[in-house]
Amino acid sequence: MLLTDAHCHLDFPDFDSDREAMLQRAREMGVRRFILPGTTAATWQRTLDLAASHPDIHPCLGLHPYFMEEHREEHLADLEQWLESHPEVVAVGEIGIDFWNSPSQKEKDRQWSIFDAQLKLAKKFNLPVVLHIRKAMDEVTQRLRQLQLPQGGLAHAFSGSQQQAEKLVELGFKLGLGGALTYPRAQKLRRVAAHLPVSSFLLETDSPDMPLNGQQGQRNEPANILQVLKTLAKLRQVDEQQLADELEKNLQNLLQLP
Repeated sequence: MLLTDAHCHLDFPDFDSDREAMLQRAREMGVRRFILPGTTAATWQRTLDLAASHPDIHPCLGLHPYFMEEHREEHLADLEQWLESHPEVVAVGEIGIDFWNSPSQKEKDRQWSIFDAQLKLAKKFNLPVVLHIRKAMDEVTQRLRQLQLPQGGLAHAFSGSQQQAEKLVELGFKLGLGGALTYPRAQKLRRVAAHLPVSSFLLETDSPDMPLNGQQGQRNEPANILQVLKTLAKLRQVDEQQLADELEKNLQNLLQLP
């Protein structure tokens, strides 16, 4: 069984003490590819270096909305230059809108400005995007509909309704399913995962974050993606191997990896 972790922050310091052992554990569980999102301009080189030294790690570059205090206006021009000079980058991300902590209107406006600029870069370079959306699903979907990105992208850690899911899929997006799916209380997400076409989904861990049910407080890692697969297969009442094959086709269709 071969799997891809479609979203994992393997460059984070959480893995500095045992990164190679962590990767080997994942490979032994059948994880053959890792999609590594970028978060800040200061860490893009680290992201690219890690991917360059591991053929199974594929990098993305972007300005994550959680780190707004670190972003500067010139970083958008920098991002354009990096995308121009690094064809190994498979997507623009992790980008998006995060209104979880009730930001001020000024802060919201700045998030939208940086997000919009990155969406336009994705369109210019014909790349998919990796989206982080919290408390702004409908607004982001409306913006995506206006812009019509040619390559769609991944709605990372999707947690919305079935109607919201269908609108994103209609716009060419895959929905990222991870540790949240393993919690029995996540009934809304489980209904979406059970009823939308399997072509709508990718598997991810968001390592080192989003621990699985029963692992609260522990560091997450890509080897755990097999448990997410098992949960999804049970919800959909399908064979795990068949499901894994279909999910891999979804990822290949989105990212066109070598």
